[in-house]
Amino acid sequence: MIEQLPIINLLLLLSAALAIPLFKKRAFTLTLVLGLIVLLLVFASSVVLLVHVNSNGAFYYRFGNYTGFIGIELLIDSFSVFFTTFILFLTILIYIYSCGDATDGIHEKEYGRYYILLFILLFSMFGIIYTNDLFNTYVFMEILAITTCSIISIKRKKENYTASFRYVMLNEIGSLSYLFGVALLYMITGYTNVELVSTTLKDIWHIYPSNIIIAIGFMVVGIGIKAAIFPFHIWLPDAHSHAPSSSSAILSAIVVKVYLLIMVKVLFRVFGVDILQALNLPLILMIIAGFGMIMGSFFALAQKDVKRMLGYSSVAQIGYIVLGIGLMTYLGLTAAFFHIISHGLMKAALFLCVGAIIYYKKIRNVDQFDGIAYKMPLTLVVFSIAALGMIGIPLTSGFISKLNLGVAALASGQIVFIVIIVISGLLNAMYYLPIMISAFLKGKKGEGSSGIEKIPKTMLFPILILGALILFLGIYPSIIAGLLEAAANTLM
Repeated sequence: MIEQLPIINLLLLLSAALAIPLFKKRAFTLTLVLGLIVLLLVFASSVVLLVHVNSNGAFYYRFGNYTGFIGIELLIDSFSVFFTTFILFLTILIYIYSCGDATDGIHEKEYGRYYILLFILLFSMFGIIYTNDLFNTYVFMEILAITTCSIISIKRKKENYTASFRYVMLNEIGSLSYLFGVALLYMITGYTNVELVSTTLKDIWHIYPSNIIIAIGFMVVGIGIKAAIFPFHIWLPDAHSHAPSSSSAILSAIVVKVYLLIMVKVLFRVFGVDILQALNLPLILMIIAGFGMIMGSFFALAQKDVKRMLGYSSVAQIGYIVLGIGLMTYLGLTAAFFHIISHGLMKAALFLCVGAIIYYKKIRNVDQFDGIAYKMPLTLVVFSIAALGMIGIPLTSGFISKLNLGVAALASGQIVFIVIIVISGLLNAMYYLPIMISAFLKGKKGEGSSGIEKIPKTMLFPILILGALILFLGIYPSIIAGLLEAAANTLM
C-alpha cells in the first residue's frame, strides 16, 4: 500500500482540480472545504512516505511494471519525500490565508478557476520532484509554466496580462533550452531515464566533451530562466508583484524553488560532481550566484512598490541557493537545502503580511508604512521577524542559512563568497530596516490604533505560524538537520 501513495497523491490533486468545476458558482465554501480536505490527505500521505523512506529506504513506482528504459518511473527517496512534504505544508498555510482575503483582487467569478489552477500547480510540482525521467520532467515543467501564467493573469488587469505574457515568453525559451539539452543527452546515451543517462555518461563523457558542455549549458540556462537566476530574472518582479498576494507567496516561496530542485537533480544525478568539476561548472555557478546576491539587493533598494521590492529580494536570495549548489560539496548542498526551507518560510511570511496590509489599509508603497505597526501590530511583528531573517540576524532561520553557507564556503576555500554574503546581508538591511523603522517609530502612537488588526482570522493564523517557524528553526535548526542530510546523501 505504501508504494501506491505517490500515485495516489498525484491522483488526489488532479481529482480536486477536476471536481471543483462540478460545484455551483455559489458553492464557494464547499470548494474551499473540499480543497482543504484534499490538501490534508495528501499532506498526511506525504508524512507517511517521509517516515517510511527514511526508515526503509527509497523505492520506485513504475507504471505498468515497465523498466525505466521505456516506461514512466517515479523515484521516491529522501529528497523527493522531504520537499513534497514541505511544499504541501507551506501550501496549506497559504491556502488557509487565501480563504480569508478572497484571493486578493480576483473577480468573484474566478474563485473556482483560481483553485483549479492551484491544484494543477501542485500536481505538476509533485510530478517534477517524483519523476526519474528527463523528458517527463519537461512535460511537468510545461504544465507548471502554463498554470503559473494563468494564475498571474487571472486578475484581468493590463499589468497582469503584460507580466504573464513576459513570463510565458521567457519560460518557453527556458523550456526549449532545457529540451534541447535533453535531446543532446539522448543523442549521446540513447536514454532519458536519469539513472541510465548518468551511468552511460560516466563511461563516455570524455568521448563527447563538446556535446556534454553544450547540453549542460542549455539545461542550466533553461532552468536558470525559470528559476529567475540572475541575469535571467527579468520576468520575476512584475509577475510576483502583480499576482494576488497568496499567489505571490506560492510563486516566490515554492514554484521558483521547484525549478532549483530540478537543477539539483540534473547536476548531481545526471552529470555528477566529477564531470561538472572537470568542466569547471562549479566556478561559473558561484560567480553567477555572487552577482545575483549583490545585484538583486541593489535592484530591491530602488523600488517604491513593496511587492516589487520583495520580488527583487528573491533574486538575491536565489543567489544564496545557487552558491550552495555551485560549491558541489555535501556541506554546500545541505546549506542550499536549508536555505530553500528558510527562504520559503520567510518569503511566504513577507508576501502574506504585505497582502494583509493591502487588504486592510489599501497601501503598497514603502513610504506609506509610517506608524502602521500601531494599527496592525501582529502582522508587522511577523513582517519584522521575516525581514530580520532575510538580513541574517541571530535567532532567525535566515541567520542559520547564511552561517551554513559561510561554513561551506570556508570549507571549500572560497573566502571571497563569505565577504559577498556579508555585503548582501548589509544591502538587505538597507531596504528592510527603513520599512520597520517607519512602521514602529514614525507616526503618533495610538493614532488610529484599534488593537489587533481587523483582518479575517484565516489570514492572521498562517502569518503567525510562519513567524513562529522562522524563530523556531533559528533556535532549533537541528530539528530538520537529519532530513536535510538524508536528502543530500541521495544526491552526493
